[in-house]
Amino acid sequence: MGWLLAHHPSVPGRVCSNPGVNIGIIAPPWAPVPPDLYGGIEQAVDCLCRGLVAAGHEVLLYATGDSTCPVPTKWLLEKSEGNRIGFTVPELRHVLAAYEAVGHCDIIHDHTMVGPVYASALSSVPVVTTIHGPLNVELIDLYRRIADRVPLIAISHVQLHADPGLPVAGVIHHGVDVADFPAGDGKGGYCMYLGRMVAEKGAHRAIMAAREAGVTILLAGKMREPWETAYFESQIAPLLGDGVEYLGEVPYAEKLRLLGSAMATLFPIRWAEPFGLVMLESLACGTPVLAFPEGAAPEVVADGRTGWLCSDESDMAARLLQIDKIDRAECRADVGVRFSTERMAGEHAELYTRVLSQTQ
Repeated sequence: MGWLLAHHPSVPGRVCSNPGVNIGIIAPPWAPVPPDLYGGIEQAVDCLCRGLVAAGHEVLLYATGDSTCPVPTKWLLEKSEGNRIGFTVPELRHVLAAYEAVGHCDIIHDHTMVGPVYASALSSVPVVTTIHGPLNVELIDLYRRIADRVPLIAISHVQLHADPGLPVAGVIHHGVDVADFPAGDGKGGYCMYLGRMVAEKGAHRAIMAAREAGVTILLAGKMREPWETAYFESQIAPLLGDGVEYLGEVPYAEKLRLLGSAMATLFPIRWAEPFGLVMLESLACGTPVLAFPEGAAPEVVADGRTGWLCSDESDMAARLLQIDKIDRAECRADVGVRFSTERMAGEHAELYTRVLSQTQ
């Protein structure tokens, strides 16, 4: 059976017309849901679970035992396995136990890598999966092999540019609940960079733009892997001081405080990043985003209204000095309309209903 269904753009307030679906959601085992530090997938899973429950659906989350998402949750691993991220054995143990736990549900939404491959051969319950990462040659091969049995969900339209013919069941942007984000005044006297310490994320480019503008920049983000440390030591450490400070990997509450007090968030990627949840988090705090027109940034940033899509570091520096032209209230309002948890959950619920109708 083919699963190529129509792409649905983000529509404000869309809700499922067939409430009451019993959904098993499997999170990866690498971070709790929601994450206490780094974990974009886990942040998205938390929002989805809460949004589905608010819309009247039953949700059973399979995660790790340190998760605090306020929905019924089961687990095998008491602690998340962030120090062994990508290891086969902990993920496989987690996945096998997960399918035993959620096998009674109407449908399973699996956010792991191993699980959908397992499900494509062995699950008697309909399974869908979200493509969270960039589509490289290896992932394209993997997803093409299972797409006729496990419907695929993309998180942006640009994500599919690597393989326009990949059969997906829908494109659903992430969402956030603006009410969970304190509105900041942006008067901290600095701009913010938030992201992993890797070259493609562009922390060094953020520093160049801030320096050119004469604005202090605070950097926060994950630096655990050897390649992250190597990038930091070679490209970032020599630039520290003189208005450039690295804060490490900050807790969630501190992240929101930093974002809210920042005059702008710099998102200087130069690669096809499939989404970038930090953009939503920044805008939900009222903080404009300055990005390059790469990846999903043009799908998120309303150019000239919630930030700017800049051509290079000098353009970003110039826009940073004009940031008062952006209405911070408009940033929050735009997220509340286009990227709400309600919209995200509603589009997923509609997709689940379509998949279930084709399996009956």
